[in-house]
Amino acid sequence: GSEIAVYEGDILLRRGRRSAINCESCLWPKSQDGLVKVPINISSDFSVTERSWIADALQEISTLTCVQFVNRTTETDYVYVERGQSCWSYFGKIGGRQAVGLVKNGCMDKGAIQHEMNHALGFIHEQARSDRDRFVKIMWEHIVAGEQGNFGKVNSKNLGLPYDYSSVMHYGAYDFSSTPGKPTIVPVPDPTIPIGQREGLSNLDVAKINKLYKCNSCSSVLPKSKGSFSSVNYPSLYPNDSHCLWLIRIRRSKIFLQFEAFDVQPSSGCSADYIKIYNGNSKNSPVLLDKYCGKGPLPSLVASGSMMLVEFASDESITATGFRASYNR
Repeated sequence: GSEIAVYEGDILLRRGRRSAINCESCLWPKSQDGLVKVPINISSDFSVTERSWIADALQEISTLTCVQFVNRTTETDYVYVERGQSCWSYFGKIGGRQAVGLVKNGCMDKGAIQHEMNHALGFIHEQARSDRDRFVKIMWEHIVAGEQGNFGKVNSKNLGLPYDYSSVMHYGAYDFSSTPGKPTIVPVPDPTIPIGQREGLSNLDVAKINKLYKCNSCSSVLPKSKGSFSSVNYPSLYPNDSHCLWLIRIRRSKIFLQFEAFDVQPSSGCSADYIKIYNGNSKNSPVLLDKYCGKGPLPSLVASGSMMLVEFASDESITATGFRASYNR
C-alpha cells in the first residue's frame, strides 16, 4: 500500500511513475478494429439511478471517441467504480483491477464522473499543464495550508491543442480556498472566464481523448443553449468516407433543430450518404430521423430531453454540398 502517492488531490500514482504524464504504457490498448476497449464494473453499492448516471457519463465518451467502456466479463485489466470516501482515480492504466472512487454527494455530476474516468485514461488536470501560467494565475495565498501540492505544474504533452478553460479536467475558481469568496485560480488576462464546469465533456476534452488515443473520430460537442453547425467544408463539397457526430447538450430543456440547407447524395434507402438523428446521447437512443438524403427541405425536429445526437456519413464516391443546421431550446 505504501507504493501509492496521492497527487493533485484526486489522482493516485504508483511511485516512480510521476512522469507518467507522457507515458505510453499507461494508455489502454487499442484493438484491431481501432477501438480502445476499457472493461468496467460498477459496484452494486450504487443505486439503480446512480448506476444510470455513471453509464450516461461514460456513454458520452464512448459515443464521441474511440474509447469504448464495455461491461467487464473476465478481463484481467479493468476499472472498478466504487463508492469512495472521496472522488479519486489512478493515473492511466495500472494493470489488474483499478478502482475509481465516486462520492454520493461529491462527484455524481456527469462531468465529475468523466473527470475521474479521464484520469484513468491518462489525463492530468488542465491547470497543471506546462503552459498554464499563460492562462491562469494561481493565488497561492488563498490556498488552504498543506494543499498547495494540488496546484503543481507538470511537463505535459499538450497534444498541440489549446488550453481549455471549459474542460471537465479544470479546477474551479474556489477549489481548496481557505477564505470564502477568495479564488485560488484566476484566468488571465480575463478573470471573468468561467472555469470548473462539470456538465459534461467540452469539445476540446473530446478532441484530446481522440488525439491521445489516435482515434479516427470526427466528433463535436455543442454545449451552448443555441448554435449552428454544418457538414465539413460547407458550402463546398463534403469529403468522401467521412463520418461525423455532433452532440447537442444543453441544460434542462428540449432541443429544437432546424435545417437551413440540405443537399446530400441521393441513393436507394439512403444507403450511400445520409444524416441520422437520435433522441439522446448515443446511437442506441431512439431515432428521431432515420437515414435521410437527397435535397431538403427537412422537417424541424425536437428532442424530448436535453441531448440530441446528429450523425452524418458519406461513402467512397459522389458528394454534395451537405447541410447547415441550427438549434435552440
